[in-house]
Amino acid sequence: MAILFPLFGIFTSFILIYYLSSLNKSNKYLALFFLCCNLIVMVYYGLHYSNDKFWEGFCFVNFLPLSFLLGPFLFFYVKYTLNENKRFNKWDWLHLIPAFLIVICCLPFTTLPFDRKIQIAHEIVKVTENYDVYFYLISFEFILLGRSIHLFLYCILCLIYFNRYTKQLLEKYSVLPTNHPTIRKWMLTLIFSQIFIAVNSFGHMTTLYGIKFSIFNTPSNVIFSETLYFGICGGFFFLQNFVLFLFPKILYGNISYTLPTKKESLLEEIKSSLVKQEKVDESSSGFEIPLLKYLETLPFIKKEFSISQMSFDLKIPERSLSNYFNKNLNISFSEWRKNIRIEYVCRLIEEGSAKNITIEAIASNAGFASRSKFIDAFKERKGVTPSVFIKQAANNI
Repeated sequence: MAILFPLFGIFTSFILIYYLSSLNKSNKYLALFFLCCNLIVMVYYGLHYSNDKFWEGFCFVNFLPLSFLLGPFLFFYVKYTLNENKRFNKWDWLHLIPAFLIVICCLPFTTLPFDRKIQIAHEIVKVTENYDVYFYLISFEFILLGRSIHLFLYCILCLIYFNRYTKQLLEKYSVLPTNHPTIRKWMLTLIFSQIFIAVNSFGHMTTLYGIKFSIFNTPSNVIFSETLYFGICGGFFFLQNFVLFLFPKILYGNISYTLPTKKESLLEEIKSSLVKQEKVDESSSGFEIPLLKYLETLPFIKKEFSISQMSFDLKIPERSLSNYFNKNLNISFSEWRKNIRIEYVCRLIEEGSAKNITIEAIASNAGFASRSKFIDAFKERKGVTPSVFIKQAANNI
């Protein structure tokens, strides 16, 4: 029965990836994080509770690199939930180097015949508990201790990034997203649960290798015993799967820059997070009021702004929005989006808000994917390049 718990978590991960990543791209990193967590729980089960030599050989060492992906995936989730630019950049690959190095270091064991793996795994896990296995470059002991330190450091990095970006949002918009308190509560829950797991894992590994100490006159081998270690780590990883469902706006990716209203109950959050197939007046008058109110929140300056996100935020079916643009406005959503972005840029330039910043920065702040696409769209609509328009605006002041 215990094996059903991580399987449920893996199922949740695939829901996040398959159904919800299109509405909130950061969900794919959360899904990968959850997937790694639940695979680690399955490894714990296979090694220590299955009493099956096949699973002992299969789980032992082979999944160690997963422990060095938890921190990076958690950081990517925090970063790309907050950051308006959702594109994975080349520097992000550096975060995956430790996991890649662990793969290389583990090759002396992972390349052994499977029968030999089973023999070694069973002897270490069930008989000697002596984790002295030959690896390249570093010892098994270093890896087991290092994975806890690695996760702990990434949790601290996530906290620093979250606090820094919160300040940047306040400076830029003078207001935080409507559901920022929910985002903050969820991320702190996620981060501190990982800190607790990392500390517990580090404490257990130190006692496993004979490093003894006391906390409040209680021996470390009692606090970090094997039973408590597996119970706490496995329990926290498992509980994450259920805690996620207590944060429906996080789960469904409903993140927007609107002023907060009243505090919602959990049931109201779930109802407001779901896209409702409502009867909508598809005439111009039926769309203008909600659309204008929505545009005041500047959703179009985010690069990932799409008709799907608009449909989700307005709780209006995507088909209805598409009909509105094509039939009532005689324009595609893509062209409409370019138009409002260009008008937004022109307003900033005329107000002097775009002074002393580069064309690249202006393009990025308006939601354009690149400088060249911005210039082409601007010139097509205004007849001049952004640089010329800026000079003309400066002369008119």
